[in-house]
Amino acid sequence: MRYSRSSGFSLIELMVVVAIIGILASIALPSYNDHTRRARRSAGTACLLAASQQMERFYTASLAYDATGTPTVAALTSICEPKALEFYSFGVPTRTAKTFTISATAQGAQSSDSGCTSLTVNQVGAKTPASCW
Repeated sequence: MRYSRSSGFSLIELMVVVAIIGILASIALPSYNDHTRRARRSAGTACLLAASQQMERFYTASLAYDATGTPTVAALTSICEPKALEFYSFGVPTRTAKTFTISATAQGAQSSDSGCTSLTVNQVGAKTPASCW
C-alpha cells in the first residue's frame, strides 16, 4: 500500500514562519517609530529656525523684536512644512525690544517623544534642550 504525500505546508512549518515574522516585526517597529519621531522633530526644529530667521529680519528693519508690525506666530510659521505644524504648536512666550524666545510644543503622536516635547530657540541662537537638536 502506497501513501501519497500531499503537497503544501505543515502546521509546524507555518508556525516557524509566523514566529520569524513576529520576531522581525518586534525589532523593526520600534526602530521605525523612533525614526518617524526624529524626522518629525527635525521638521519642528527647522520651523523654529526659520521663524527665528524671520524675527532677525524684522529686527534688522525695525531695530526691535517687539516693534509695531511684529510678525505673528502664524506669519512666522507660514513657511514651515505642514507636518511640523501638525505635530508641534508654536509660540513666542518671550518678546522684548532686544530679546525673543520661540517655542515648539509637541502634540499628538509626537507628544511621546521623551525629553524633547518642548523645544526653544532665542535671539542668540541658544537651543534647548541641546540633546534634541
